[in-house]
Amino acid sequence: MPVDDLIVGLDVGTTKICAVIGEFNENGRVEIVGIGTAPSDGLRKGVVINIESTQKAVLKAIDAAEMMSGRQVGSVIAGVAGSHVEGINSRGVVAVSGRDREIDEDDIRRVIDAAKAVVIPMDREVLHVIPQEYIVDDQGNVKNPLDMIGIRLEAEVHIITGSVTSAQNLLKCVNRAGFRVEDIVLESIASSMAVLSRQEKELGVLMIDLGGGTTDVLVFLEGSPYHTDVVAVGGEQVTSDISIVMKTPLEFAEKLKIESGCCYLPMVSPDDEILLPGVGGWPTASIPRTELCNIIQSRMAEIFGLIQEKMVKKGYMELMRGGVVLTGGGAMMPGVAELAKEIFNVPTRIGYPYELGGLVKEYRSPMYSTAVGLVMYGEELAKKEGEGNVISKRTKESFGNKFRNWMKEFF
Repeated sequence: MPVDDLIVGLDVGTTKICAVIGEFNENGRVEIVGIGTAPSDGLRKGVVINIESTQKAVLKAIDAAEMMSGRQVGSVIAGVAGSHVEGINSRGVVAVSGRDREIDEDDIRRVIDAAKAVVIPMDREVLHVIPQEYIVDDQGNVKNPLDMIGIRLEAEVHIITGSVTSAQNLLKCVNRAGFRVEDIVLESIASSMAVLSRQEKELGVLMIDLGGGTTDVLVFLEGSPYHTDVVAVGGEQVTSDISIVMKTPLEFAEKLKIESGCCYLPMVSPDDEILLPGVGGWPTASIPRTELCNIIQSRMAEIFGLIQEKMVKKGYMELMRGGVVLTGGGAMMPGVAELAKEIFNVPTRIGYPYELGGLVKEYRSPMYSTAVGLVMYGEELAKKEGEGNVISKRTKESFGNKFRNWMKEFF
């Protein structure tokens, strides 16, 4: 199978690195054929802090995916996250340039450029410019103005920026592992492609990606992203809380969280007991499971509370007719949907990656949402390029320029 027929999503997370290989089948659809994961200890809060450690983990994860699929990986679409990511909304206005006032691709390109002409600090780079709606002579809610007649064209866009150095370090890790980065994508954008339906995006939905080092937040209204945020607290902090309160090493605390954890007290019977491993010669102790649940619930309620506070402040909460969707590794904990529903007071569900065919049982887990979403992102971009879509062309050009500029920093 030629490398060009593959799309590889690489989720570089704080606690794990995940590679998912997709290939085009005879019908032109992508199927998942390989999955590989590796523990990650070279990142903190989604940001690379140890190049060598991250490079080895990337290589290990991709090697595992290659072995499962029997394919050889040459390039990847990498996900980026971390508290350095910020999202802002902007608007651009241009006059339609054609004599017959018919909006063409150049007009759309110019209005997008006008919308993204915002002041950005030198240490930040634009990751995505996503159109929310176009306005043609005061006619709003236009999704594609191509070939429409008008005098003035406006565009409202969501601009996502990130730290240049964080992206450079991520690129360096992947390149040193022997792979080429085709695109770099915000992880919450990728996850939303894998778990959210079009109806949910149109109704208004809050997606929360519960990761190991960070919790990513993305709000969709009328089909487009309007708010991007990152809470610098994740599953690692829950494990740390358990370790501190129960006076047990982190590895035991992580095991307790995975095997016996629950973050919604009403789901735990007062009679349930768990074994706390003895440390330093101390005997194994039996404790009520409710004690563990209280520790986890307190931290998870804090995370959800921080998000809800921002949603209410910005006025988005009352627009969430599609409810809340939880995904990421943290969404696998029992009781997380029940706790979120109680705090946000809207319908809540767990987001599983859509079935793409291939290794269905292996990848249909919230922990693979980002990596599967990166593959779906690559598939959609390939289709849009095949159709000659002006936005995808503009996006690819901007990515090309961005990577050339970043690579100049290395050589």
